[in-house]
Order: sequence, then C-alpha cells, then structure tokens
Amino acid sequence: MKTMRAIGIVGGGASGLMAAITAAADRDVHVFILEQDASPGKKILSTGNGRCNLTNERMESVCYRSEDMDQVEAVLKGFGFEDTLRVFERLGLCVRSRDGYVYPLSNQAAAVRDVLLMEARRLGVEVHTGARVSGICLAASHQSRPAQKVFRIITDRGEFCADRVILSAGGKAAAKPGAEGNSYTLAESLGHSLVPVVPALVQLKVKEHPLAKAAGVRVEAAVTAFAGKEALSSDRGEVQITAYGISGIPVFQISRYVAKALYEKRPVRVEIDFLPERSEEELKELFFKRQMRDGKMEAAEYLTGIFHSKLIPELLRLAEISPHVWMYKVSRDEIFRLIGTVKHTALEIAGTNGFENAQVCAGGVRLREIDAGTMESRIRKGLYITGELLDADGMCGGYNLQWAWATGYIAGRCAAGITDGGTGQEA
Repeated sequence: MKTMRAIGIVGGGASGLMAAITAAADRDVHVFILEQDASPGKKILSTGNGRCNLTNERMESVCYRSEDMDQVEAVLKGFGFEDTLRVFERLGLCVRSRDGYVYPLSNQAAAVRDVLLMEARRLGVEVHTGARVSGICLAASHQSRPAQKVFRIITDRGEFCADRVILSAGGKAAAKPGAEGNSYTLAESLGHSLVPVVPALVQLKVKEHPLAKAAGVRVEAAVTAFAGKEALSSDRGEVQITAYGISGIPVFQISRYVAKALYEKRPVRVEIDFLPERSEEELKELFFKRQMRDGKMEAAEYLTGIFHSKLIPELLRLAEISPHVWMYKVSRDEIFRLIGTVKHTALEIAGTNGFENAQVCAGGVRLREIDAGTMESRIRKGLYITGELLDADGMCGGYNLQWAWATGYIAGRCAAGITDGGTGQEA
C-alpha cells in the first residue's frame, strides 16, 4: 500500500496558503498548516488598505530589490502575473485592474483570504491555529535513512512529523508581539544565512522635526534619500507630514534604502521638493513676477494658492522670512533662499517607524541558498522557503503579494512532486 506523504507548512499567510492548496491538489499528499495566530491569512486583510492589491500588470524584476536579482527573475518567470490571475479565477475570485493595480471586484481583502481558505477546506488541508513552532529538525528515527528526510516540527501544541517542510512563517513586519524574528531563527537553525533584515515600506522619523507644525498636510512632492553625498533613492507622489516625520507611498518606496543605511550606521537625510513640477528657474520667474505684481502683500499671503496654509509659515520660517513682511521689502537673496527651501527642504532621519508598522521587510534568507525553480533549500533537502522570509522585497503596488503567491505556488507544487505542467490546475 502506498504511504501518503506529509507536507508540513509553517505559517498560514499568503505564501503558506498558496503552497497548501497547490500541494493538496495531489490527493496522495497530506498537507497541514501550523499557524501561530487564531486564524490563517490575517495579514492579507490589511493589504491595500483593506482592498488587497493582489498583483500588478507590470510584473518586472526591476520592481524588486535583492542581493540575488537573477534568482528573483527566475521566480517571476516561473510564476508570473497571468499565473496569479489564473489561479484566483479558478478559485472564483473576480478582479478588476486600476492602472495595472489588480484588486478583487468586491474591493474586499477578505475575499482573497476567503477563497484560499475555502479551497484549503475543499482539498482537506488540516489547519492548526495557535501553534507556534519553536524548532524543526530531522526525526531521529530517520537520520540513518537520509533519503526519506522526515522532519520533526516542535510546537507549543505538540510535535508534528512531515516528509517535506515549507517554511512560510513570514518576517518581522507587523509581527505578533513575542514572535518577531522567530521564523528567521528557524531558517538559521537549519543552516541558512541571512542578509540583514530591516523594515521596508514604512514611515520615517525625523530628528528635531522642522515641519511638525504642518502635521496632517498631504502634498504632491518628490523625496530623495541621501547618505552623505550619495543619493540612495528617489520617488514622487503624495507625501504626508506627520508629527514624528513623514509618510506616504513615496516615503515607503525609499524607506528600505534609508533603513539599510541606518543599519550600517550611516547618517541619512531626506530632501523634499515641494514643487517637483517646476524647475528652480521656473520658480524664480514665478516668484519674482509675483513679487513685482503683489509687492504690497504679506509673505504669507504671497504664497497662498501655491502651498497648503499650514505649510506656508513653516517654509517661510525655514527660509528665515517673516510671514508678515511686505513682499516689496523681501530681498533677492531671500527669494533665492525661499526657492532653495521649497526645492530642497532637508530632514535628518532619526529612524524608521519600526517593524511593527512596516508592511514588509528588506533582507532575509539568501536566495543563492534556494533553488529558484523549486524553492527547495540547497542546504537542507526536503525544506522549502517562501515569501517574506527570503531576501526579496518589492515596491508598493501588489509586488510583495505576487512574490508570496509565486514562491508559495512553486514550493507547494515541487514539494508535492506535481509534474503535470498546468499552472493553477489540479494534478
């Protein structure tokens, strides 16, 4: 009689659920998930502001960062944007695209989680919640027969055995208190090394915040991060000024570079351009023309209609111009100073808003230690690693969920030994 193989999945997040339903399509495989939370897929609910931007039509490797970009490219070729749509269509999820950003038709992130859980139940996936994994090792009774590679998974709810283990436990981002970094410890205990892990897609804290009184203002701006004279990264979009620093998608996009530099003990500043659509020469023409026309206006009135009312006094203060001075009394040098402030307001960065507020992490298990075609460890046969645990992080816009779907699907398929070649189809 054929013995049913067991696949144990540590972590029931996006990549873990995808791995589970993919592996369980092989009816000769018993799949179980060990999830430390009260229910699987909880983090999916908060993605895309509760709407779940599950993938993106522009699925290119340039939208990711890793020390092993060739491996990232290989994974995305193995399971891309269209593959994700096929899988979710088969699960019954209807989607819509907004400028290439793909969301559920219902605009509910819960729909994405629910179709995954419904499929897991249909396929008989066993889900153990409230089970925190503290160790994974080769079962002693099988150490003399390494070809079988049977693992023993130790949890606070007892021990579980599996022929294959898929480590999908997620990273430090938005981690449950007391569980931060446990998944990285598990990977290291199994022989893997890590690229230093830092928060990514996260807000930034500012030292002696010069714009704190403008907290709550949202403004179209360009942000550029510098470590010394080196420009690290730049982005443009809606920036939000907060009491502690800066937020918004452009800030999220540059945050992983800031976090890496801070980890390396390098001083970091972010320069904000509050009028990116105008060059400095264009601003000179605008400001001097307006000064000639409206010389009997106070400086604060002079900037009305260009900047948010809460931002105006802060820009004037940084440019050392009184908000109540008549504009005809403002010197040419002061106008130049104001233009410099508008185009290059420098903020010294004190840190990020931490892992607890980060959407993802940068860094993780080195991809060179993983076979990108199978997601199997090159160090421990029978072990597969997926999702955020790996050294690959994407931009905002569905890229990190695509990474979860891709790595989960590839790992589930290969761990189960499915070879029919049909993406998203049952064996």
